[in-house]
Amino acid sequence: MNHCDPAELREPYDGTSLRRADLSAHPMKQFHIWFTQAHTAGLPEPNAMVLATVEPDGAPRARTVLLKGYDRTGLRFFTNYTSRKARALRENPRASVVFPWHAIRRQVIVSGRVECLSTEENDAYFASRPHGSQIGAWASEHQSAPVAGRAELDARYARFEAMWPDGEPVPRPEYWGGYRLLPVEVEFWQGRPDRMHDRFRYRRVGPDVPEAEPAAVWDIERLSP
Repeated sequence: MNHCDPAELREPYDGTSLRRADLSAHPMKQFHIWFTQAHTAGLPEPNAMVLATVEPDGAPRARTVLLKGYDRTGLRFFTNYTSRKARALRENPRASVVFPWHAIRRQVIVSGRVECLSTEENDAYFASRPHGSQIGAWASEHQSAPVAGRAELDARYARFEAMWPDGEPVPRPEYWGGYRLLPVEVEFWQGRPDRMHDRFRYRRVGPDVPEAEPAAVWDIERLSP
């Protein structure tokens, strides 16, 4: 078996410069610009983000989830409320996400508080999902729990598919819904040659309360690479 030494894997970061003058005053407006550019560049799943939470015992844990919406207030994603990540968020409703847009030499880190979405928001998004994904949400009721094998999962899926054949409306499970990550700190990272990267961090100024226009003020500073 050929051995690949990670220490020998080197990729030049030849991204364009990022200046303070290039940045929007609000981090979510800047995120919109970069997210749009990542999508236009043809990156596969530019909405894939690594979500980090803290377990009840204090241990960190990360996994990839999909961004399903954003606006000035923050980022939205959906999951099973009985999952391991959901249990962690109940104990400690704070999280951090990373968008690793390697192909365009960019990275965005968003950290802040997390809150559950409303029933109306959950219902609206669940209704927009493909039929198979809706059935899958029912089949994976106990997300993160051990299963005997693939056959058990397939049997669950078949049972719910028989209940709601293709074309039949599928109700949203009560244990399935979404979260909003309300940013308090956002970092934009632009890869540059010789590891002299451009990094800028937005930090929320003022009390940690839900944003109300135009009260939120953001401090922007350059960070050493």
